[in-house]
Formats: sequence, C-alpha cells, structure tokens
Amino acid sequence: MMMIKKYCAGFCLLLAALPVFSQDKDFGIWYGAGVRHEIVKNLDLNVSAVVRTFENAGRVDQGFLEAGFDYKFLKFLSAGLSYRLTDALEDDSEYHIQHKLFLDLRGTAKLSDFSFSARVRFQSRFRTYFEYADDKIPDYTLRLKLKAAYNTPSFPLNPYIYYEPFFPLNKDPERTLGKSRAAAGLELQITNKHSIDAEYIFQRDYLPDLSDISLISLSYNFKF
Repeated sequence: MMMIKKYCAGFCLLLAALPVFSQDKDFGIWYGAGVRHEIVKNLDLNVSAVVRTFENAGRVDQGFLEAGFDYKFLKFLSAGLSYRLTDALEDDSEYHIQHKLFLDLRGTAKLSDFSFSARVRFQSRFRTYFEYADDKIPDYTLRLKLKAAYNTPSFPLNPYIYYEPFFPLNKDPERTLGKSRAAAGLELQITNKHSIDAEYIFQRDYLPDLSDISLISLSYNFKF
C-alpha cells in the first residue's frame, strides 16, 4: 500500500509540473471509446471513435472513426495498419472530411513491474477542403511515441507517461518539428476486458504558428 501511495503521489506531482513549462492558451477535452478483438492468433482488429474539443472544451474541433489491424511478429515486436475518417473544423468555420492512413511499427520491453514501448508511425493525410493550392497535395508526417508504464502489483491502477513528437515530411521543410505531446496518465483495469484511461496532455503546435493547449483525455476500452 505504501508503494501505491508513492507512485500515486509521484503521478500527481508530474501532472502538476507539466503545465508549469507551458504558456497555456487553450484547454480541451478528448472523449473516446475503443474495441479490440483478436481475429486469429497474433492478429487483432481495432476500432475506435473519438471526439476532440477546444476553446475551453466549449467547441468540437473534430470527431473521427478509426479502424485497423495489428499483427505481432514477435513477443516484443508488432506492426499495424489503420484508416481514420475525420470530420474536422476548418478555417471557413465548417466541418470537412479528412482521410488519414497510418502505418505503425512497435517495440516493447519489460523490466520488473515497468514496461517500455516505442512506436514509429508514418501518417498520410488527404483533405477535402482546399484553402490553398498545396492543400490538394497529401501531407506526410513521421511520429515517434516513447512510453513508460508501471504495472502496479495487486492493484488495478497503472500510471504511465509518454512523449510524442511529430515530424512533417513534405510541408515547411525549414521546420523539423511540427508538433509535440507530453502526457501523464492512469489506466484503471476494471476487468480483463474493460479498462478506462485518463490522461493529461500538453500539446505544443509549431505550425502554422506557435500555440499551446492543455488537454484531458478520457477513454473507455473493451477487449474480446
């Protein structure tokens, strides 16, 4: 019990420290739900739905549906392919469809009660709203997500942290880093099939202009 209290206290301190380094200009809440199903051994189907808000959580920025497959090659290595259909708010104050494709490669490692993972994601986005001529050209992004989690023994609440930078590959080449996210979260394992995640995320956008947003992400996950 003392160990649990120490990790919970450390998690709370981390949540408090993340905003200190920001110059927050906005706040939003992300609501999500996801389903994972093992089709055959080592091959999973993932389906999720998410709504993201901004302007102090008072306006919907975008909503999307995503579906894809994950295949585990080895115990510590897997790959994924997914498609996302997004309805996003654009500069004309209307919502327009975007299409995104993701190709992932993930590696994991365990050390005692800690687990570490790295995900390399190649992302392509296709717009249907064209404000500028370049918007007709798909944009490509490379994302790297580094995550560390603590699996609390005999207790269903597991804290984790992660950092994810976004590197644009074909837009504004003089800017190496387009966006970054730093997050701390808690996973509540209700049963073997049901879990809930709660995260604080600090996101900094560098393109087209520098802007910061603090986010709360809440998601429900189901496996069968």
